[in-house]
Order: sequence, then C-alpha cells, then structure tokens
Amino acid sequence: MQANLFDLAKTISKLHTQANFMISTAESCTGGQLAFLLTSISGSSRWFDRGFVTYSNEAKQDNLDVSLACLQQYGAVSKETAIAMAEGALAHSNATVSVVTTGIAGPEGGSIEKPVGTVWVALASKDQPAYAKHFLFSGDRLAVRDKTCEQALLELIKTLQKS
Repeated sequence: MQANLFDLAKTISKLHTQANFMISTAESCTGGQLAFLLTSISGSSRWFDRGFVTYSNEAKQDNLDVSLACLQQYGAVSKETAIAMAEGALAHSNATVSVVTTGIAGPEGGSIEKPVGTVWVALASKDQPAYAKHFLFSGDRLAVRDKTCEQALLELIKTLQKS
C-alpha cells in the first residue's frame, strides 16, 4: 500500500479544521480499505462516522437500500448503483458526506462491457448532488484497489474543499 494513500487521508483530517463534516464510506471492491485508511489517522473519530462493506448485492440492498431493480438493470458496477450506494450510506449514517467504491478488482469477474479494472467512485453530500466517476485501472488486484482508494480520497478532498 502506498504511503501516498495515508498522506491523502491526512489531508482530509486537516480539512476538518477548516470545515465541519462527518464522513461515511460504502465499499464493495475495496473491501474496507478506504475506511481503514481514513481511520488510520489519529483523531479521525471527530470526522469519521461509519463504513459499510457491501460486497454482495444483498448487502447493498439490506444496508444501503440499493434497489433490486437498479442492480438488475445496471449491475453492481455502474454509475447508477454507485450513486444509490452513496445516497444510502448518507441516509443510514450521521455523515454529511459519503464516499463509495464499486468495481471489478480482478483477476476474475470482468467482461467485455466491464473489464477487470472497471471502477466507479461516487460521492453524496448534504450540500451537493450525488455524482459518480468512472475509472479503468490496470494492474493486479491490489493495484486496482489501491488506485481506487486513491481516486476516492482525491474526490473526497475535492468535495470537502467545496464545502
């Protein structure tokens, strides 16, 4: 895991001194790595509320209220599901902003339409409409997960700087 990831998490902690926010995460392909990075920072209890690891479709439905129709129509790795996850994480927490990862880390599970390395990162906040960004990463499973966390942290920093 890159030291850069911890530096990005530290940046989020520093932003808390300038703005009042509370974060929740909802993760699929990163399996809790994003929450781990954020909570590795001393004092994160002031700005980190909770994390959801919703690896299965059933967990996305049960914990985040992602609809079965959304999952069936678009799949777990899609803009629509990522946004639904972000909105669900916000609704089921005390957070003011949520950040989400969903994707195919590999080496199995890819398809022509959604190859290994396909990732969506989404954010929802009380102040701004939810949005999702698509990425296609190369590398092995760990590299895809690290790159996903890096992009999620960068997007979170951008969102928090707008608040």
